[in-house]
Amino acid sequence: MRHLSLTDPFGRSIDYLRLSVTDRCDLRCGYCLPKGFKGFEEPAHWLTFEEIECVVAAFTALGVRRVRLTGGEPLMRRGLTELAERLSALPGLDDLSLSSNATQLESLAEPLVRAGVRRLNVSLDSLNPEVFRQITGGDLARVLRGIAAAREAGMEPIRVNTVVMRGVNDAEIEDILDYCDAHGFTLRLIETMPMGATGQAALSAFGDLEPIKRRLEQRFELIPDILPGGGPARYYRVAGAETRLGFITPLSQHFCATCNRVRLTVEGTLYLCLGQDHSYPLRDLLRAGISDTELQTHLQQAIALKPERHEFNERPGQVVRFMSMTGG
Repeated sequence: MRHLSLTDPFGRSIDYLRLSVTDRCDLRCGYCLPKGFKGFEEPAHWLTFEEIECVVAAFTALGVRRVRLTGGEPLMRRGLTELAERLSALPGLDDLSLSSNATQLESLAEPLVRAGVRRLNVSLDSLNPEVFRQITGGDLARVLRGIAAAREAGMEPIRVNTVVMRGVNDAEIEDILDYCDAHGFTLRLIETMPMGATGQAALSAFGDLEPIKRRLEQRFELIPDILPGGGPARYYRVAGAETRLGFITPLSQHFCATCNRVRLTVEGTLYLCLGQDHSYPLRDLLRAGISDTELQTHLQQAIALKPERHEFNERPGQVVRFMSMTGG
């Protein structure tokens, strides 16, 4: 049997697909979506579950082993558990995971685990209810119940993603790390990225993670570590505990040399880099009825367009689409 794989022009093996199932979200994080935004993609333009399954099957045939369901907020896509069940049954897919804000996980965590979702990345930018509401417009208690439900349902590992914002939540990092330690979660600290007008505006509160790391080292001994999962974080283990701490630094220390992922939007556009506009449209091809082999050929052509690295520092205003439009 012929062994197929996806390798970009810079020798990086692509084995990870981030799959956006909706561009809608029920929160309005200031660095992602502006309040009152209504310019979402029309549902008629969304890829159907059949089309999504077709694309993911083509990716797995080419060696992609990890798929993450993203958004927007993926739990806003009706029937997501059905899609998860269909994808988890595909030959060659080893890891189906979810990125979520957890607002709806209290009721959906158990069905998603039954459908084959194993791992969870959850956004949590504050443990202070008022600060959380200021950042997201949402209810912290509901989110914490959702995270607890995911843990109870057996999602493991659970990784908490915190976007660090100077003067907003940067004083809370130790508290959030203590929360993760108490519940067996991994904490990943993330620098803001200039995605769209909201992301560019958020740079005014940009939190460089290197000073945060030095501050944490005053309290904890951080031992370099490695965690599976295909993501970009640099990990450390807290000495004397099983708690892991990751740093995602797209601006201060970019991780492009090890990039192994691409992103598929809800309307079927494949983005080859989060911080560039290189893309490849798939929806019209799918709706024209191309064969599985032809689709695989198009995916290989798309990967050939993947740039070497983003240019967030050099050209911070070039990416005008919001993060929710690309998929997290």
